[in-house]
Parts: sequence; structure tokens; C-alpha cells
Amino acid sequence: MRLLVDTHCWLWLQTDPERFSEGLRLRLEDPDTDVLLSAASAWEIAIKYALGKLPLPAPPSEYVPSRMQISATSPLPVVHAHALRVAALPLHHRDPFDRLIIAQSQLESVPVLTADPKLREYDIETISP
Repeated sequence: MRLLVDTHCWLWLQTDPERFSEGLRLRLEDPDTDVLLSAASAWEIAIKYALGKLPLPAPPSEYVPSRMQISATSPLPVVHAHALRVAALPLHHRDPFDRLIIAQSQLESVPVLTADPKLREYDIETISP
């Protein structure tokens, strides 16, 4: 199974995994589950860190790759098709990072792990923490 993790959920997995049900944590730790982090999430983390809105124990250029390795998270690059798909999305959500993750979910046919109720308004499969 492949699972795209929204930015806030991925950060919680690194710092506060107890926010997730035991069943979901086991599913995420299962070697058959490919946990994906969008490049859009790395971009969001970098911007929020630079603005002083996201404290991290190390700069994003160190923190994100090291935690991806530790948590066996696979990168999901942003390609032109993902970026262009955003134009076809209804404006339920105006956050550009989330809109890109929604587009990736649609085009890659992968569910999104998110606590954001706005994402459920789109034609994607979501999984709640």
C-alpha cells in the first residue's frame, strides 16, 4: 500500500506519534506500506522554518532528509502534471501546499493521511490519524 502523508501529519509522526491510533502506527511501520512525503511538504517545512513559524532541532535541509531516512519515508517529487492539475481543483482549500498534495493524490491514486477536514471535500481517499 502507498500512503501520502500530509505535512502536519508527517511532522507529528516524527515528534508525537501517539497522536495516531495504534492500528495506524502499525500500518505505517509495515514494510509493505510505502509512506510518501511530497516535495511540496518539504517546501512548506522550509518556508515555515524560514519565517520562524516552525521550530525544528536542525535546519530543514538536515532535518527532513534525516527523518525521512529514519522513518523509511519515500520522496514524492512534484512534476508538471501535479502542478497543472491544481488549476482543475475546486477552491475548497486555498493553501497551495495542500492543493498540490491533493493533485498528487488524484494523479498518483494514493490516499492522504491528514487531520485537515478540508481535504475530505475533494475527490480523494483520506485517512484520519
